[in-house]
Amino acid sequence: MKHFRPVRVLKRPRDIPYPRLPVYARDETHHLWSSCVPPSLPARAVMIRNEVFSCFLFYAVLLIVKMYVIAIITGQVRLRKKAFANPEDALRHGGLQFHREDPYVERCRRAHINDMENILPFLFLGAIYSLTGPSLFVARLHFLVFSLSRLLHTVAYLLALRAPTRSVAYTIAQIPCVSMAVQILMSVMAYA
Repeated sequence: MKHFRPVRVLKRPRDIPYPRLPVYARDETHHLWSSCVPPSLPARAVMIRNEVFSCFLFYAVLLIVKMYVIAIITGQVRLRKKAFANPEDALRHGGLQFHREDPYVERCRRAHINDMENILPFLFLGAIYSLTGPSLFVARLHFLVFSLSRLLHTVAYLLALRAPTRSVAYTIAQIPCVSMAVQILMSVMAYA
């Protein structure tokens, strides 16, 4: 078994609020950042140490599960309404007369597309934002507001709630995204 020896930690532009781990290298030719964890510490423990990133992961997984649920709902509504987008599916379930559009199926599909248009950028912004060292309280607030707003937006879309509900939910969900984007840009502005 080879012995690990600590090497110097590279300077970072900002102090990170979570504890720094010593950097270990196996030998002189080993890349400096390829082993950032002492051998006794499992890799998943390092990710969990960043509380903001762990908080982000919680909300990100909830939003992804919500997207899967909407996809399942869309498929079930297609089956129930017998409104298939592809002729081969219509033939399998009764004939070409079922190769048609249904308003409620389209509503479910649009809700799913809207989720992809908004949740995927949030996943990118949230992951990068959580690595910039924000306050856990502020980061949790960003993630919570976005998640609840997207949930309300989906409910408003699927249940056809009154007109301003969906627009307000969309707008409120964009506020944390813009805030995170601005904070990320401010963090990396010195390197541009």
